[in-house]
Amino acid sequence: MTVLAIAGKELRLYFGSFVFWALAAVFLVLCGYRFATNLSFYVIAGGMNLGLGLWQQQVFDVEAFLLVLVPLLTMRLFAEERRLGTLELLWTYPVRDVEIVAGKYLACVAVVAILLAATALHPVMLATITPVDAGPLVAGYLGLFLLGAAFVACGLFASALTDSQLVAAAAAYGLLFFFWIVTWNEAAMSEITLRVLLPLSLFDRFYAFARGAVDTRDVVYLVLFTLVFLAFTFLALDTRRWRGVRSRS
Repeated sequence: MTVLAIAGKELRLYFGSFVFWALAAVFLVLCGYRFATNLSFYVIAGGMNLGLGLWQQQVFDVEAFLLVLVPLLTMRLFAEERRLGTLELLWTYPVRDVEIVAGKYLACVAVVAILLAATALHPVMLATITPVDAGPLVAGYLGLFLLGAAFVACGLFASALTDSQLVAAAAAYGLLFFFWIVTWNEAAMSEITLRVLLPLSLFDRFYAFARGAVDTRDVVYLVLFTLVFLAFTFLALDTRRWRGVRSRS
């Protein structure tokens, strides 16, 4: 119940914030614009036989917008509370660090899921005009959800390291872009280096989802990525908490 209470508090803060509604509006407008342009291209190029190409392109577009959006959603979760001193106040209550991390994480993941669900209205509207194959869509949105959850965990970790929202967002962007583009310059890498870095690439793990396939290895990787960064967040909080206790004593 403590986790749900913290998650509920964070959700109220999200939905009561003008900044959140502005970010959500920009995200949804951009996703809608890309859907309209992608649809126009495939209709002009190949009639109404849209196939996999439309959804592959749309999923990649939504993923790119998520990469920009999520650090802005997570940057305040710990950084702002640390700046205001409310995080130290929260530690005086009978609540564990793992419950704080879980509550904030679940709230942000719920927000990401709601925004993704809103973008799912596009294929629903298209289905009223022409048949839509649900398989690639389900795979694509599963990948987007798992990727969004992984982004949130990384952003939460960055926010736990600092009391500056700007620094938290910048750190999250740096981490996520590293994991996204780590294997993009394959031609300049040795075979050994590529073999080491390839399993770390978020892009390569997401590519199968965008093409309408679900590989259990990719699912496991994204889940492990999420769990690792949640563990890092817990350790960062625990370290700074005990450091603060020692400094006061």
